[in-house]
Amino acid sequence: MNFFVKTILILVFGTLFQLFFPWWTIALVSAIVIFVNGGKGFNSFLSGFIGVGLLWFGYAFIIDQETGAILTEKVAKIFFLPHPFLLILVTGLIGGIVGGFSALTGSLLREIVLKNH
Repeated sequence: MNFFVKTILILVFGTLFQLFFPWWTIALVSAIVIFVNGGKGFNSFLSGFIGVGLLWFGYAFIIDQETGAILTEKVAKIFFLPHPFLLILVTGLIGGIVGGFSALTGSLLREIVLKNH
């Protein structure tokens, strides 16, 4: 399965799971999508990074727009960020790192399981 399809699967299933389950389920989604569909090293990491990063960036951006940026501005001040949009970028970056490393974990776990068969 190609990179684009795996990224979209992570994005779609991550969105669905985020509606009903805790935040950390995105790690399970990324790992399972890559474990089932395969992938190697950096390609898997990048797929999870982009999929979850876009998901969290999108959620943060939508929430920011719907609330008139009230909370974003206050939290940005707490972290001494010069502009509230940087908080949205950091949110996407943190989500991307979680998704990337969990996708890499799924890839490495797949290699271990397939090696033992």
